[in-house]
Amino acid sequence: MNQLPLLEIKGLKTFYPIKKGILKRTKAYVKAVNDIDITIYEGETLGVVGESGCGKSTLGRTVLGLERKTGGNIRFRDEEIGNLSDSQLKKYKKHMQMIFQDPFASLDPRQRIGDALEEVFIIHTNLSKNERVQRVKELLVEVGLKKEHYDRFPHEFSGGQRQRIGIARAIALNPSLVICDEAVSALDVSVQAQIIKLLLELQEKHHLTYMFISHDLSVVRHISDRVLVMYLGTTAELGTSDQIYRNPLHPYTKALLSSIPRPIPGKNKERIKLEGEIPSASNYPTGCPFHTRCPLATEQCKVTRPEWREVEEGHFVACHEV
Repeated sequence: MNQLPLLEIKGLKTFYPIKKGILKRTKAYVKAVNDIDITIYEGETLGVVGESGCGKSTLGRTVLGLERKTGGNIRFRDEEIGNLSDSQLKKYKKHMQMIFQDPFASLDPRQRIGDALEEVFIIHTNLSKNERVQRVKELLVEVGLKKEHYDRFPHEFSGGQRQRIGIARAIALNPSLVICDEAVSALDVSVQAQIIKLLLELQEKHHLTYMFISHDLSVVRHISDRVLVMYLGTTAELGTSDQIYRNPLHPYTKALLSSIPRPIPGKNKERIKLEGEIPSASNYPTGCPFHTRCPLATEQCKVTRPEWREVEEGHFVACHEV
């Protein structure tokens, strides 16, 4: 893997105000992303996992500017982009794209697929109409569809085909970073495998960098070079795929991995059941955010937030007990 940093995130925070009363004054904040530090390198796939509501999708949307950060820094190829306006961000949008969970929701049901894909080139290039049509048809073939699909409407495609259209739109401008937000979670297992294979082929062909957001730990293991485990808006553990899956250190990571079904009957590991209440992101706990459910929690965990530290080369964890 090329170790040149593509995206550097330092102290990133994305908070949503909770307003109450007639005057709609801010009474509290939902801390969706709370002090994230990560670096994504060119050509790698960083898997981002965690329970629903942990902030992984908000992290991806904040990187792209679809959500506005509250604090911290986002550097893309050593340029700060977190404070740019929408118009200033436009020149970076061609380098950073997203594949959404539900491609149908992002398509106009009254618009032909060819016209929808052409919009990308109308906005970001000076290609002629004929050149745009030719490029769109080439894209359709590249993602496993046919040129004649250009004239079809979204309802005429299956879920897997729609996701291929979403992928075509994401790679149209030859981006460097593609954020896959639950890109295969709504698909059948067999179709998931086809889409994952396509993503890997496109990554090799175009030297793409992926942030692959998913709750499916098995899929993340298959596609990722490194894995980031998030809990309640912050980082719990980060390491290579092998480090995370073979030697998890954080109690939360261990609990997540224990829930993966094993293929051999009778060989399942005992599942770690987490007790206690899941804290609210609007009423953030003191100390370690996981201490309310952690079987190893001590008094220190309730008071002091653990340091994000490297315990072995490339393996980071935020836990007092490691």
